Amino acid sequence: MNNLNLKSLTFYGVTIGAVLLLFKIVTAYGESKLQAPPVVNGNYQLKLSQNLPTCQNLPPLVLNIQQSGIYLNAALFPENANAETKKQLSLTGILKNQQLNLSGTVAPEILCQQPNSQISKNPSVIMQMQLTDPGKITGQLTLNKTSQNLRFIAIQQQIPEQSQKLNSH
Repeated sequence: MNNLNLKSLTFYGVTIGAVLLLFKIVTAYGESKLQAPPVVNGNYQLKLSQNLPTCQNLPPLVLNIQQSGIYLNAALFPENANAETKKQLSLTGILKNQQLNLSGTVAPEILCQQPNSQISKNPSVIMQMQLTDPGKITGQLTLNKTSQNLRFIAIQQQIPEQSQKLNSH
């Protein structure tokens, strides 16, 4: 206690005050300028505006999106798909300024269940989407870098409350 003098107390007091002031400035900046990206996790019922040119028997599709910040992994599968098909995340992308861009490949039987379809093996898919409302995405799907774009609307499916409670533990 004998070593404490006015200079030391002033130095420590000013240092602590400066750290607190800096913390307050950084917190105020973060709260006003930095925002988390919107949450797009979940399953979306995909409704194409028209059928694929090479397939008239298009099954109802589901787009499953998993999100980590702005990075996205997704899978496109038929509505009545088995558990193994649902686990295959073959599309990757990014979320930027309410825009979602996904690209990758999907199995041809996902897009068309006709046995003689003209869809190539593992077609490349590019999905460009816009978040319009919470739970609603509009966009276009391009297969194999063709000039034809298929417009779609994706509406988020609601998860039953019981399964949400099980997943939260």
